[in-house]
Amino acid sequence: MKARILVIEDEMAINDLLCMNLEAAGYETVGYLDGNDASEGVAQGHEFQCALVDIMLPGKDGYTLLPELKKFGIPVIFLTAKADVTSKVKGLKDGAEDYIVKPFEMLEVMVRLEKVLDRYGTAPKQIQIDDVIIDTVSHIVTKNGEEIYLKPMEYNCLMVFVKNQNKALTRSQILQELWKEEFCGETRTVDAHVGRIRKKLSWQDKIKTIPRIGYRLEVDL
Repeated sequence: MKARILVIEDEMAINDLLCMNLEAAGYETVGYLDGNDASEGVAQGHEFQCALVDIMLPGKDGYTLLPELKKFGIPVIFLTAKADVTSKVKGLKDGAEDYIVKPFEMLEVMVRLEKVLDRYGTAPKQIQIDDVIIDTVSHIVTKNGEEIYLKPMEYNCLMVFVKNQNKALTRSQILQELWKEEFCGETRTVDAHVGRIRKKLSWQDKIKTIPRIGYRLEVDL
């Protein structure tokens, strides 16, 4: 079962961007551009595993929506241009799970969303892309029902692509996500991981090389 993510953001371009990337990563999304509409919609159907919420909204603002969403057990990540410490402290003290300041990178949003879903036990247990199934609990990868052995770093690299389907990633972005800190080594290390993943999963045409940038995992939506 796919996790359902609520997106409440009044800028249509950002709302569309979030929903598009989330759906490409295997989530279901419901988007609202207005706080009042979101409040009414959630009251009627509140089966969501997380909500990405702007603070400055027409109608009810994010701070007002927070207790309503919490009442239904929906964890909230604020996505906002309000970068001052006072706003951050208020959001977190009021019960938001995380606070991301605009402009943001989708990779960061995906990682933080995953952490919240993990805490609440609602992260997807299996991810399927064509004939490949990834069990995120056991870290077992199968293709056409046959287990494919991936070394730990290869598996982690695969998951970076899976969580960022159809998005071009630089080698530096991939390495930063793999090492969780500034990587000082050779960025071409990524090429070796990608080469082995391509060979083992027969994904030579699925993980595309993007000249002068890096790589992109292409998945049909």
